[in-house]
Amino acid sequence: MKMKRYFAADARTALNMLREDQGEEAVILSNRQVDGGVEIIAALDYEDSLENSSLGNPAAAQHHGAAQQPAWQDELEDYEDELEPAAPSQINAFEIRQKLAAQQARDNDATDPALAKIRAELKSLRDIMEAPLMQFAWGETTRVKPLYASLLKQLMTLGLSAELSENLARKIAETGLGKHSWLDALKLLANIIPVADDDLIKQGGVVSLVGPTGVGKTTTIAKLAAKFALRHGRRNVSLITTDSYRIGAHEQLRTYGRILGVPVQVASDADELQNALAHINAEPFDEPHLTLIDTAGISQSDIRLAEQLATLQISGVNIKNYLVLSATGQMMLQDDVVTAFGKAGLQGCIVTKLDETASLGEVLSVLIQHSLPVAYVCDGQKVPDDFHQARGKLLVKTAVKLMQKTKQTPSQEELAYTFGGMVSNANV
Repeated sequence: MKMKRYFAADARTALNMLREDQGEEAVILSNRQVDGGVEIIAALDYEDSLENSSLGNPAAAQHHGAAQQPAWQDELEDYEDELEPAAPSQINAFEIRQKLAAQQARDNDATDPALAKIRAELKSLRDIMEAPLMQFAWGETTRVKPLYASLLKQLMTLGLSAELSENLARKIAETGLGKHSWLDALKLLANIIPVADDDLIKQGGVVSLVGPTGVGKTTTIAKLAAKFALRHGRRNVSLITTDSYRIGAHEQLRTYGRILGVPVQVASDADELQNALAHINAEPFDEPHLTLIDTAGISQSDIRLAEQLATLQISGVNIKNYLVLSATGQMMLQDDVVTAFGKAGLQGCIVTKLDETASLGEVLSVLIQHSLPVAYVCDGQKVPDDFHQARGKLLVKTAVKLMQKTKQTPSQEELAYTFGGMVSNANV
């Protein structure tokens, strides 16, 4: 039997690596927490060995029979040096797999239905064993390390990713767990949220807002323009729209422009944008000036995205690109958005719709993962009232309020699947 080792930062990623490599028929021999992540050991030719043995294939028997056992033992001995003593659940799972497979090989003859039955039994065994093993590991964690398990559950309830939750819990555990561990974890979270240093309301500049459809870019531009006009005067604000995809997109920004008393220009391509910026820069300004560029909302998977981002690359002009990110988006979707729009070179982001989301942990996890600084947050439709400069402590405070309001805690099954096999070696 040939074995292969898969290593990743978390169990879910390791399982995906295994399935991408071997498919759904992969046989897991063991999984455990190691330094820096999770290790899964799987059999490469588990079922092929059983089939050849049950078919009585002489060549296969010679290769997988008498010679197989010593080779298998040699490979296992190679792993013994780096493997810690396996948990009882891992040992039992391996023994059960061996005994049941051997019994199937003895009881079934060399017919196709028998082989199909063996395959079905092995697949059923995998499905049956994976969940209990993870539940056992999580159950042991809650029994042996209750404070650590409780902190993990609270952080997951906040909406944070499993990886971020575990990292925070481990750092708190290093200094000792106690009745203040939850507050300590929240303070640590507030400190690691990336927050933008620059303040556009004070400094001005040329700023473009990018992002997918429906995140509130145009409304955010109106809020930012109004805030800046109140401080520096409306003649120091200019608006440009490059949105030629949506019907009536220009009119929406023009309406805001008329209300604010700010001119709005339309640029359909890079040349028109360059001309518009040159015209604005030709005007003398005594105070800081802010030029805001409203772009079309395009999906992160749209082939036109690269073309739109290229439009913002104007020679000799420092355009600061800010991603507008909705707090209501799912974590995986937000991750894709940041990755796609990050190709434009992002100065920071503005998080919108805090008043519409049920959880803030997802977007905070993505910002921390990508080290993307958040500059402002929007928590309503009022212009310009519902627009605030981002602060780590206030974001965490909002996240806790949402958690207390929704009262949605992860189930034991979800916690077991997420952390089972990942926290058994936590030094707490």
